[in-house]
Amino acid sequence: MSDRRELYRSPNGDTWFIGREPMNGHAFIIHQPNAPSGGHLSHIELGEFLRDVKGPEQQALLRLIGTLVEVPPFA
Repeated sequence: MSDRRELYRSPNGDTWFIGREPMNGHAFIIHQPNAPSGGHLSHIELGEFLRDVKGPEQQALLRLIGTLVEVPPFA
């Protein structure tokens, strides 16, 4: 089982998570469609996820990545 953190939840109920395999540390995206769409999870490689249309779920991942960068005050 992977560790995961919610990235984005759309108004229609689709949810995207960033996941990490505990054994090797590899990260990936998990997409969980809303129940009317079947709700079956899919795993997406990070590069593939960011190559697609720049929707709010991709923007959420880019914001999360941005929080990893420390910027000194007045930079």
